[in-house]
Amino acid sequence: MNKYRWNIINKAKLISETRRRFEAEYVTDKPDKYDPRDVERLQQDDNWVESYLLWRHNVVDETLKMLDESFQWRKEMSVNDLTESSIPRWLLEIGGIYLHGYDKEGNKLFWIRVKYHVKDHKTMLDKKKLIAFWLERYAKRENGKPVTVMFDLSETGINSIDMDFVRFIINCFKVYYPKYLLTVFSSAAFKIVKSWLGPEAVSLLKFTSKNEVQDYVSVEYLPPHMGGTDPFKYSYPPLVDDDFQTPLCENGPIASEDEASSKEDIESDGKETLETVSNEEQTTLLKKINVTEHTSKAEENEKVDSKMKAFKKPLSVFKGPLLHISPAEELYFGSTESGEKKTLIVLTNVTKNVVAFKVRTTAPEKYRVKPSNSSCDPGASVDIVVSPHGGLTVSAQDRFLIMAAEMEQSSGTGPAELTQFWKEVPRNKVMEHRLRCHIVESSKPTTLTLKDSGFNMSDKTSEDLYLQVSVLSP
Repeated sequence: MNKYRWNIINKAKLISETRRRFEAEYVTDKPDKYDPRDVERLQQDDNWVESYLLWRHNVVDETLKMLDESFQWRKEMSVNDLTESSIPRWLLEIGGIYLHGYDKEGNKLFWIRVKYHVKDHKTMLDKKKLIAFWLERYAKRENGKPVTVMFDLSETGINSIDMDFVRFIINCFKVYYPKYLLTVFSSAAFKIVKSWLGPEAVSLLKFTSKNEVQDYVSVEYLPPHMGGTDPFKYSYPPLVDDDFQTPLCENGPIASEDEASSKEDIESDGKETLETVSNEEQTTLLKKINVTEHTSKAEENEKVDSKMKAFKKPLSVFKGPLLHISPAEELYFGSTESGEKKTLIVLTNVTKNVVAFKVRTTAPEKYRVKPSNSSCDPGASVDIVVSPHGGLTVSAQDRFLIMAAEMEQSSGTGPAELTQFWKEVPRNKVMEHRLRCHIVESSKPTTLTLKDSGFNMSDKTSEDLYLQVSVLSP
């Protein structure tokens, strides 16, 4: 049997066994021991089960013990119910813990400013909740992508560090958030933490000096006191999060919603955000995918969908409540040598109403997105073309954010209506999904990459495509 296929089958068996045994040996006798939402997620989320298995070297007995400890902690901390309002405002205001920037591998930086964490038993529980809040927020958005923890020791000394709090942070990754840890300690004084971790986590630790830290994090994401150039200054509110902005469109930067209050601004916003491909560009693009010209948006979507059906079938898909988004996690861009300069995001409306959407990115000066702000009819699909701008290089640090919200049937979908809609829609009604960027020598099957000669797929196949083909193979 092919080794790759065997690994897939073996992984599925381990996941199934873990679920069955956890339910039988841990849940059945004491159903109130855990949050039922975690138990349900364990039965549905393969990636979550796999993260625990990998951290315990696929030993099911050890994985079950880890799940038991982790799930008890999650219920004790009410992790599933933690929100911004669960955290004392003063803790959010001081900026002792936050997510900002990326390391050279594209992993998010989780900053711990040690000077704000002196020993104080009265505030320990709130600080633990703050850690859990940020990690849970990150885990749900990035789904398995490691985070690099940066311990900033500026303006403090080893004697004033709350080592119990540091131990809690390390334990979060050791037991509660497996597969997420990638830690850079900016001082050799922290080598004591090695004794708190197993060999899996110790292998990820990096003890660096001020100069060495730049081997892992580029200067653009390091503060000046670490030899960097990042002008970022923490402030709250709002929560410090990914700095998503509106990308470039064909005619340049798009005006923000806040700037679109006047009629002139609205008209400008409409021209730029609702990207209308010119007749010449449209003809060229349709020729590339062997689709004839169409006279209406509905006909175009239907025929493009039929031509691309074979390509879409094996793609990874994020199934959100409003939109299904493909690819699910990463946008693959070809290298300069490969000539693949564009990639595709496919949105499918799974509701009975029109869904408004817009696309933002952490590197707005780098990318053109067509369309970047539009709507999708019920049951229809929209193809969004993403291309680097002006020869700028795609980076693993770049991120894209898809925002979507369901519109009322009476709402219009013109430029002015969309602008007003995004101003008024409640935050809790907006679906968000994030995509990472990845650079490969040839196009990957987990996304659609546009090339000058048309769509291209490499000989390598994703797991779902492999399984489809292998079923037909002798």
